[in-house]
Formats: sequence, structure tokens, C-alpha cells
Amino acid sequence: MQGNPHRVSDVMTRAVVAVNRETLFKDIVERMERWQVSALPVLEGDGRVIGLVSEADLLPKEEFRDSDPDRITQVRRLSDLAKAGAVSAEEMMSMPAVTVHADATLPEAARIMALRHVKRLPVVNAEGLLEGMVSRGDLLKVFLRPDNDLADEIRRDVLDVLFPAPVEPVHVTVVDGVATLTGRVRDAARIPLAARLVQGVEGVVGVDCRLTPATDG
Repeated sequence: MQGNPHRVSDVMTRAVVAVNRETLFKDIVERMERWQVSALPVLEGDGRVIGLVSEADLLPKEEFRDSDPDRITQVRRLSDLAKAGAVSAEEMMSMPAVTVHADATLPEAARIMALRHVKRLPVVNAEGLLEGMVSRGDLLKVFLRPDNDLADEIRRDVLDVLFPAPVEPVHVTVVDGVATLTGRVRDAARIPLAARLVQGVEGVVGVDCRLTPATDG
């Protein structure tokens, strides 16, 4: 019923800075600083993503620089301690990389990030070759859609379809992403469905459904 959903390809960054297995620690830090990014995909061969090195992977070197961790910390933070002594991307990267395809929907990408506790995802094709990067911030761009665009989509794809012959005109206004629906309709059973479908329009922040059923005579 609703328009085509936004895909990862609509919001991802296509120009991506990457490193290989042999890239050294200082070079990684310099690239992050130069390009203002917090993570770099690690590639091999013709561009296949094998891992990701992030600021979190680099920080143990500073955290444990002048400390002598006790035995409990050594057991609990074994991976971080190993990264503290690392000098190359291969030794520090998180692998296998958690990735997403360009044709995934934004909710699908958001669920992957939430379930895997990551802040960004390399975007790969069917062969695992890098096509871009998508971050949490990229997924939020959909909420920058203008209010009038949201109202037009809601009217066209939801209200006009569910209520083709209302008792009185069904109106929608959108302010700061919040959609307000007003009017009297013949089929009261469709009112909750309308609210759910409007909430599903990408960019809608909230729904104030004031639709009411028509009453006879």
C-alpha cells in the first residue's frame, strides 16, 4: 500500500576510506583524524571486507599504556589486552565484519546494528566487496524529510486508499514529523489500521489519530 521504502543505498556513504591487514596503528589513527571517521573497513584482495577497526579497537593501547592489570582484569579483558599490544589492523580488527547489503531497508539495517551492538556497517555486494558504509546517523536522515512530503505520502498512500468515500474530508497535517489525522469515516475498524500505517511512513515521528466513526442520523 505504501511507497517504496528507503534502502541503505539511499543514505550510505559511497566514498569510503579503508585499510588492509598490514596497515599500522599510527596510520590508522591518522586516517581517522584526516577523514573524520570513527571506523575503517579492513579489505583484502580486490576489496573484500574481512573486518572493521574502530576507535574502540584502538583505545586499549592508551588505556593500558601505563598500567599493570591484575589477574582478574587480565582474564576479563583478554581481548582488549591483546589489542593494547597490537601494531597492525590485522591484530586489532573486529572480525568477521558485520555487514549489510545496499538493498536492505533502513529498519533492517537498524535491527542489525541493535542486535550486534555496532554503530556502523560496511555495505557489501553479493561477493562481499565493499560498496560503502552506513552509520546510525545515516539511518536517521529519513527523519529530515519535509513535513509537506510526509503529508503528501500519508494522504496518497494511506488515507485515500483506506477511506475512498469518507463522510467528510479526512485531513492530515504534519508538524515536526508528528502527523495529525482528523475527519469522520464510515469504516471504524480501519481507524487503528490507518494509525499503524501512518506510523510506518518513513520519517514520521509520531501519530495523533483523531479520526472518528460516522454515526447514523
